[in-house]
Amino acid sequence: MRQRNETAKAYQSIKACPLAFSHPSEAQQLNGLGPKLCDRLTEKLKQHCEQNGLPMPKKKRKRNRTSEGLPLDTAEAVEAEQSSPVRRKRKTQPYVPKYKSGAYGLIVALGSLDRESNQAIPKPDLIELAQPHCDASYTVPSDPTKFFTAWKSMQTLESKELVCTKGHPTKRYYLSDEGWEVAEGIQASAGGRVVAANKPNQRKSAPTRGLDGSKSVTPEPRKKQSASAAPPQHTQLSGAPAHGAFDHLEVLSISENDWPEPEPEMSFGRPRSGNLGQRPTSSSSSVQDTIILPAGSFEVKMVLDMREVRTTTDRDYISGELKKQGIAPIIRSLPLGDVLWVAEVNPLYANSLKAAIVGEEAGDKVEIVLEHILERKRLDDLISSIKDGRFHEQKFRLHRSGIKNVTYLIEEYSISSERSEKYGDALESAVASMQVVDNFFVKQTSKLDDTIRYLARMTKTLKGLYESKDINVIPAQSFEAEAVSLLLERFRKTSPGRAFGMTFSVFSAMCDKSESMTLRDVYLRMLMCTRGVTGEKAIEIQKIWPTPRALAEAFEGQEKGTARDAMISDRLGSTIPRKKVGKALSTKIAEIWG
Repeated sequence: MRQRNETAKAYQSIKACPLAFSHPSEAQQLNGLGPKLCDRLTEKLKQHCEQNGLPMPKKKRKRNRTSEGLPLDTAEAVEAEQSSPVRRKRKTQPYVPKYKSGAYGLIVALGSLDRESNQAIPKPDLIELAQPHCDASYTVPSDPTKFFTAWKSMQTLESKELVCTKGHPTKRYYLSDEGWEVAEGIQASAGGRVVAANKPNQRKSAPTRGLDGSKSVTPEPRKKQSASAAPPQHTQLSGAPAHGAFDHLEVLSISENDWPEPEPEMSFGRPRSGNLGQRPTSSSSSVQDTIILPAGSFEVKMVLDMREVRTTTDRDYISGELKKQGIAPIIRSLPLGDVLWVAEVNPLYANSLKAAIVGEEAGDKVEIVLEHILERKRLDDLISSIKDGRFHEQKFRLHRSGIKNVTYLIEEYSISSERSEKYGDALESAVASMQVVDNFFVKQTSKLDDTIRYLARMTKTLKGLYESKDINVIPAQSFEAEAVSLLLERFRKTSPGRAFGMTFSVFSAMCDKSESMTLRDVYLRMLMCTRGVTGEKAIEIQKIWPTPRALAEAFEGQEKGTARDAMISDRLGSTIPRKKVGKALSTKIAEIWG
């Protein structure tokens, strides 16, 4: 019964179809006709043809899309060609190494050899030639947790038969014919690239000038020669970076306003000794009390903290790589931050800055701390600092330093997936807080070599930014750390177009963790020893209870129990979130101070 229904359904489909089929297999496209039924029809048709002496129709081949629309004989020829077992080989693309990669540097280095004499060089010489053309190191792994260097690219070049070796036991390397083709292609593509050599800035000593009553620094006269005023001259920076070279750097530039003309009878001598006894950080201090360090009388240099090392066994890697980038850093212990930039004053101008020095400058050189500082944190170190509270304490000290532009550099480091999942939200919150609340510029790099290149670019940018303008140096014989930071903030608001700085001795004394600490500083540090008390919360507590004794007496005046535990949260529980003291933290402080 079922077979009869299927046959009837197939019969109705064939009857309703307007097309004529030459072979039963073509009817599979109709509803109700499957492969089995078509095979039965084929057998019946074969029997019919044999009984009546008729030729059996041939089964048509399926045409490819490429042969559709062509004449029958042409289509058959195309199909026959495509059905041939011999396939065309795909043309291999020539190998082109990534710019500034390990393979790129090796090919460029070997391409500089003499091809006619088939010159070959050993590995040390090849690395020396290739390193300037590669961002990664050929001798040191970019990640301390890994063991391969940029030299591993040599395996790829040898497997592709671009580099050949000869000699035993010392291998020497040279390019094959295919390697020379790649090297010539690289040289041809780099032919239109303009590579400007970084030449040291050659400046004439800039003239001195006094503006708005500010004291101007002049070179110390030799023997008995008197310093005379020279007309203003501006020397164009030969090594200033071109526009667009460092566009991705978030460096806050200082717009240069029109300077007022000096008075006709302005003296250009040394700063008057009568002003040296004034306290520089008093509220009466103004821009007129600053000492102007003219453009051309200093050189911008980078200062690197001596504790910034790659590993404990490779302490000179960062400074060595910076020197390869054309930057010779000053290595010393910094009281705050990991990198900062200073203006190293010409010795001829140094004596005129005695009013701005506290104690003695290192190495008898006067250095002016500029408005940029950088804190470098590896990802695992950042997580640790968030856990133990150092993160908030360091941010607090960076704010108190008086330096305007703070860069917080976060360097990627391989951590476990469990740790990443556990502290991922804390890291995102910390980065967002630094950008929005603290107004820090956050820079993220993937490895140490990228950090070094960023520091080199930053240094070159700041050289072009500061060496062509004057710097207003704040005199400081005696000072209070907070007053200096407030003073700098006030000066920048009143004179936004000027660059301000302080000597390195002032900066060191102000940021020192133990020396020159006021009772207020000690009190704030005592409060911040309690886990959860940040610098901002400690300041809010200090505003209400100004001394440790006042806080202790306030706790004694409260009854033991809920009243004492909630004393601080009742006063600071409704402030903005970052200054708010909750009940749990208030109870913890009461246990310590109550």
